Amino acid sequence: MAKNNYLKELQLEDRTFTARELDRIIEMAWEDKTPFEAITFQFDVTEKEVITLMRRNLKESSFKRWRKRVNSGVSQKHLKKRNSQISRFKSTRQKQISGNKISKR
Repeated sequence: MAKNNYLKELQLEDRTFTARELDRIIEMAWEDKTPFEAITFQFDVTEKEVITLMRRNLKESSFKRWRKRVNSGVSQKHLKKRNSQISRFKSTRQKQISGNKISKR
């Protein structure tokens, strides 16, 4: 069953995310090397809330594929599972995040 609310604002507890913020959170969640802690740092959402966002905004099969990948060991979504030599949230070539919620692409 496809979720048609992808581009709409999303209310999560006491916060509302715009379509652009929601798109960026989903994009970061799909990235293997972006830990949940980076998403929490940038958008103030917990891992559990990211899972809820993904469940609400992806097709069921896409959500299952994402969860399988996150838990497979290929993904480094948790800082504790990451190689200790990786101490950054972003690429060295990525622009510095200023006070903006969404970094420049």
